[in-house]
Amino acid sequence: MYQIIKQILKTGIKTETPPAPDDALRVEAQRLQGEILRHVGGALAIRCVDAGSCNGCELEIHALNNAYYNLEGLGIHFVASPRHADLLLVTGPVSRHMETALKRTYDAMPEPKVVVAVGDCGCDGGIFSPTNALGDKGESYATCGKVANVIPVDVAVPGCPPTPIALMQGILTAVSGGQPKMA
Repeated sequence: MYQIIKQILKTGIKTETPPAPDDALRVEAQRLQGEILRHVGGALAIRCVDAGSCNGCELEIHALNNAYYNLEGLGIHFVASPRHADLLLVTGPVSRHMETALKRTYDAMPEPKVVVAVGDCGCDGGIFSPTNALGDKGESYATCGKVANVIPVDVAVPGCPPTPIALMQGILTAVSGGQPKMA
């Protein structure tokens, strides 16, 4: 036991440094940038919705809460109710069965609403959306396609699945004016 404590004291706390926001991830120009920063203040509450994913993105999102990535250290935490959320994190292509639930979740959020689409499926439908003759990813009998087909998206984080650092960068991009927000 003493060896472990000695090793911890010797090594110190090791966490990943937060990445800088990337404007290339923005879907549209930040429409509410000043209002979002005023509203969020020192903490950010995120509601995560799985709209039909394979759970690969969820595994990476859960990794954000471990001691290495330390999302809580930036003042960012996950909440169970959309009424308490500042940001909506959506994974997967929106299945037909989740379309109404996603719209209700979005409607229940207070203003200003910020939405981050996660993974290739959330950004463009991924492998679950068929490609039509024009090469566009579209809808099928089972899916509405990308998240932007159902609710407005502010930031899209591509990847299958995106890394925790890419997710953190997308979240910081959605709520900051270019600088990482530290608590």
